Amino acid sequence: MSHVIAAVSTGNQISAIGILRLTGCGCAEVAGKVFTLNNGKPLQEAPDRKLMLGQLHDAQGRVIDSCLGVYTRGPRSYTGEDTVEIQCHGSPAVLAAGLDALFQAGAKPAKRGEFTKRAFLNGQLALTQAEAVIDLIEAETADAAANAAGQVEGVLQKKLNPIYNDLVDICSHFHAVLDYPDEDIEDFGLANYTAPLRTDAKALYAIMQTYGQGRILKQGVAAAIVGKPNVGKSSLLNALAGYERVIVTEIAGTTRDTVEEPVMVGATRLRLIDTAGIRQTDDQIEAMGVERSRQAAENADLVIFVCDGSQPLSEEDREVIDACLEHEHAIALINKSDLGQAVVPSDLPFMTVIPICAKTGEGLDLLADTVDLMFAGEMPCDGSVLTNPRQYDAVRRAYEAMLSALQGLQLGLTPDAVLTDVEAAMDAMGEVTGATVREDITARIFERFCVGK
Repeated sequence: MSHVIAAVSTGNQISAIGILRLTGCGCAEVAGKVFTLNNGKPLQEAPDRKLMLGQLHDAQGRVIDSCLGVYTRGPRSYTGEDTVEIQCHGSPAVLAAGLDALFQAGAKPAKRGEFTKRAFLNGQLALTQAEAVIDLIEAETADAAANAAGQVEGVLQKKLNPIYNDLVDICSHFHAVLDYPDEDIEDFGLANYTAPLRTDAKALYAIMQTYGQGRILKQGVAAAIVGKPNVGKSSLLNALAGYERVIVTEIAGTTRDTVEEPVMVGATRLRLIDTAGIRQTDDQIEAMGVERSRQAAENADLVIFVCDGSQPLSEEDREVIDACLEHEHAIALINKSDLGQAVVPSDLPFMTVIPICAKTGEGLDLLADTVDLMFAGEMPCDGSVLTNPRQYDAVRRAYEAMLSALQGLQLGLTPDAVLTDVEAAMDAMGEVTGATVREDITARIFERFCVGK
């Protein structure tokens, strides 16, 4: 990791500011060949973490920008190594020319996520914190950003560390007694560890329970819009999206496949899924769309049933209703309120029934309030909510191994048998914190990042 890497850490579009970032031993010397300070001193002699005015040169030595540079000496930097950032005007041409000059001066191109990977490998960030960096970059709501920022600060890590340390203490005590029988070490008694194991299992279970909220916080609520053909499902999606996302015609069966669109409804981010009208059909393509509609409804966090309120309920409507009632979260919408009222809320066996007009927007504000009541909730969003599926899987395996260890204690199994489960729990916890994570998993994690972060 000693070689110097460089990258553009801002986007490749025109912007007010663009940043060239370098890290690694000798990065100030490399950057100094491209960026010269106006005070005439070498960049490596610049004060630590102080913005300095200078000029950026291209590979031919021409001045291409007047900009600011900051030299941060390790280990008090993001990566833990010496780092330099050159803050230019945000011209893609200037940034590209400056980056090329840095490469010719001796820097190597940074890989995806390599700056954050170095921060992790240098002990600046735990793995949970490193993974939260990309979540913060990709956050689409203020709540998601707040939770990711809390994880970057180490809130989740602080909850996990005591559990992991308890497991390490149990295993190390056992092996110390086993490996050094002649030393004055307190005898290993499993009974002494029953209480801490039970306490840690409860704490881990509480963390696991936040994942359902965390998945919605990060990904949004998967909301399937279902109903028979031509009741206004696509019109509803278009109305909530604010533009013509889906083709709408009077021909029944226009929508043949599921169409997904993320939208903000009130304070809740929905991943709206417009589905093909559910009905019996001999059309093979439409039948495939109907089957996908059923699957989308089964896997959704929220089902939004739509009927045509200007027409009496049909047998097709009732079949869809029966399927919706099996879902935990379901809302019924009586659409086309501008065309008369053949269906009233009492006709539908849902907890929440809202008359709307997708064409005019009538009733959509009440839909937004209802969705917020269902999903906005009192989520802490302070970094303690588990949002990462990889982390959740590892926490789940650790919890199951702890339960197996506790069961072994109750059955009176030998210490080595119980410790097998404790070590399995410790290994799984290590995958979350980064203490025991495999190199291929680490590489895959940082591949999610953009170049320059």
